[in-house]
Amino acid sequence: MDQLCIVTTGGTIDKIYFDDKSDYQIGEPQIGQILSGIGVAFRCNVIPLMRKDSLHMDAADRALLREVIERQSERHVLVTHGTDTMVDTAQALHGIVGKVIVLTGALNPARFTGSDAVFNIGCAVGAVQALPDGVWIAMNGRVWDPAKVRKNRDANRFEAAGT
Repeated sequence: MDQLCIVTTGGTIDKIYFDDKSDYQIGEPQIGQILSGIGVAFRCNVIPLMRKDSLHMDAADRALLREVIERQSERHVLVTHGTDTMVDTAQALHGIVGKVIVLTGALNPARFTGSDAVFNIGCAVGAVQALPDGVWIAMNGRVWDPAKVRKNRDANRFEAAGT
């Protein structure tokens, strides 16, 4: 892979907290800085599409994301996304032909010490290069088929659907 297309949608990975009441805004995408800081050996095209908490994403947002991905020339696409509706978005992207699309995010903001953001991004970058065409989710050190995974909000992790 020489070129990776990255589409950012917001979510916890890009959140910035301001006060003790957990007031936050979704800030600039963090993935470009993260990848630059670890010295990846490929070029990145970062498209900051939206800054939304995934709970506020709707069908029109998902249709826009799909359209943007379909228009890109790169075969390899990584999407940063909020974790609460990541599975819904992955399912909405199903059927895009000729691309490997991996969604990832973080359970804690990338700016926080101990965040899972860098690990999840690294896992997603490896996955997008190794997987066949289709849509995938990379979270918690695993790569998931969106039809077979769910977010367990109580345990704050992704797990096999039906678990």
